[in-house]
Amino acid sequence: MDTFALCFVFVLAGFLGFELIAKIPSQLHTPLMSGSNAISGATVISAIVATGTNITDTMQTILALSALILATINVVGGYLITNKMLSMFQKKSQ
Repeated sequence: MDTFALCFVFVLAGFLGFELIAKIPSQLHTPLMSGSNAISGATVISAIVATGTNITDTMQTILALSALILATINVVGGYLITNKMLSMFQKKSQ
């Protein structure tokens, strides 16, 4: 793919992701986010593969690296929120 197509897909994915998350009610946001960690994990693996391939274009390398960083932030944040949510349901020790 050429650089323009990769940039277009990257911007489109970011825009669609933001719009979809913004439309979800807050009661459903945490369970859906914890469920999406597997998808983000697959994105991390794909980004590692994309970053490790023999890319000659600097823009493609930057996009692959930014996808890796953003997906990793999403996975870590999702697990932190899931942990916080689950801790609300644990019995408090006295």
